[in-house]
Amino acid sequence: MRKSILLLFVVLAANLFLPPAARAEKFPSHSISLIIPTPPGGGTDVALRMVAQIAGGILGQTIVIMNRPGAGGEIGTWSVVRATPDGYTLGGIWNAPLTMTPYTLPAPYTPNDYVAISLTDSAPIVLCAKAAFPADSGKAFIDYLKKNPDKFTYGTDGVGATIQLAAERIFFKLGVKMRSIPFGGAGQTLQSFLGGQIDIYGGSITPILPYVRNKTAKCLIVTSVNRVDSLPRAASLTDLGIPGEQTLLWHGIIGPKGIPPDRLAILESAFRKAAQTKRFVDFMKAQSIDVQGTSGQDMRKMIDSEYAAMGQVVKKLGIGNKK
Repeated sequence: MRKSILLLFVVLAANLFLPPAARAEKFPSHSISLIIPTPPGGGTDVALRMVAQIAGGILGQTIVIMNRPGAGGEIGTWSVVRATPDGYTLGGIWNAPLTMTPYTLPAPYTPNDYVAISLTDSAPIVLCAKAAFPADSGKAFIDYLKKNPDKFTYGTDGVGATIQLAAERIFFKLGVKMRSIPFGGAGQTLQSFLGGQIDIYGGSITPILPYVRNKTAKCLIVTSVNRVDSLPRAASLTDLGIPGEQTLLWHGIIGPKGIPPDRLAILESAFRKAAQTKRFVDFMKAQSIDVQGTSGQDMRKMIDSEYAAMGQVVKKLGIGNKK
């Protein structure tokens, strides 16, 4: 009995003097929460749920989805930022709450309050007209708009939200003036476009594709550096001579500042691998969305660049809450 107690004491004492890394628990040792700042069922929610399910399999733990919508995504984002930085609470995010909404709504966080883990996917925004619109190319579209300032309207997902800022970033550079009409999302924008309440559809690619295929609509500009295979008529920003004005709709994974580097590396690796699986790639490709699976460092560079650019657009529009 005494020998057993002595042996137990020796083992405990030896463990006490091990380096911290050796004594630390295996990560992750239990489920991870992924906060998504949108209601369930939308494009952002669906994409991030899928990549989270795949990443959970790689990590060997369940990733539990928690939807916390509101205030342009700021409520859910704030929940992530103020969470304990142990790697067990993450955010599945799109760009607006990080690079756009903070300029138009009071935000309780800054870009320095969270860490970027991995960009999962991205897609350009499109500007599309009805089949009868008197322009059949991106350059002709821009020329016609410049000759008719403020005559045409385009739909957006809200004042100071992604579509308006992406479009105006291009318009400012090319000298175009159009009137933006805010809606609750791509669905409302599309219905108003098809019903003739607005002249131009501004939004994501997926909702408009069926109407391009049946020749009801024609998409003339994509807000990306490169063209999109599913929209051969749409000019890229390179075609228009302004490749530096790219704005994409993207999704990515963030966490609260202070996650230990070793845990951060494990999370980054899992989400990068998840985004590059055939299941995720095929799902995104079917919607004309590009898979990324970047490093946290590359995601951070993109966030910082876009945040600075959006600040300039908001300032020119005169709609921001920051000087």
